[in-house]
Amino acid sequence: MNAHAKPEAAAILLRSDAEGVATLILNRPQARNPLSEAMLAALAETFAAIAADRTVKAVILSAEGPVFCAGHDLKEMSARRADADRGRAYFTQVLGRCSAVMQAITALPQPVIAAVEGTATAAGCQLVACCDLAVAGAEARFCTPGVHIGLFCSTPMVALSRNLSAKHAMEMLLLGEMVPADEAARMGLVNRVVPAGGALAEAGRLAAVIASKAPATVRIGKKAFYEQREMGLAAAYDHASAVMAENMLARDAEEGIGAFMEKRAPVWEG
Repeated sequence: MNAHAKPEAAAILLRSDAEGVATLILNRPQARNPLSEAMLAALAETFAAIAADRTVKAVILSAEGPVFCAGHDLKEMSARRADADRGRAYFTQVLGRCSAVMQAITALPQPVIAAVEGTATAAGCQLVACCDLAVAGAEARFCTPGVHIGLFCSTPMVALSRNLSAKHAMEMLLLGEMVPADEAARMGLVNRVVPAGGALAEAGRLAAVIASKAPATVRIGKKAFYEQREMGLAAAYDHASAVMAENMLARDAEEGIGAFMEKRAPVWEG
């Protein structure tokens, strides 16, 4: 459990660390693990702590219960329709906090791997799409169902449109249908599908592989990947070339290349 989390946050978001991997568990299964105000606060605090923790080399995000994450807490949000502005200020604030958490995953120095069993819907699907890698159990399903209730999944759309082809993203957003795990893999929402119940173990295997690499190199690579993706082609090559030239001067690159040529295991400094 995250020692840095507030007591009320610790109950709904669990953290355990082992061998350079931090595992986070959404832990409000009775409510379908919604992205409530409390859950968003717990995630934001925990990601901030992990970002500053050089002992963590990879992160796994999973959940208790049959639902990975059902998205926003609609009961919590609907209650604010009684506000004088019919909830406008509150909705804006909550959606902004959710967007900040999603961006924190991208900005996190360490790669984040989603381990999904059950369903991930609406902002829960967005949460999966924001992770750097995703593993799904064979019975996992994904959906952006807002169109069914008159609320288009506009913020999940941002992450989906950056993971899937335009037509696949629009298919999910316009139809609001459940997408099975194997189809989600074909679309590019998840990296691989494993037997039901095996997502966390497979995510752990991937995290261990990442944790064995030079941590500074992984941090450089993740940051550069998301930066260049937002650029035009020429600018992206210029940026990537500059990053790689700087990376070549790093001690771990010198060590890694030397170890490769000398046919020995590298010793990373980090």
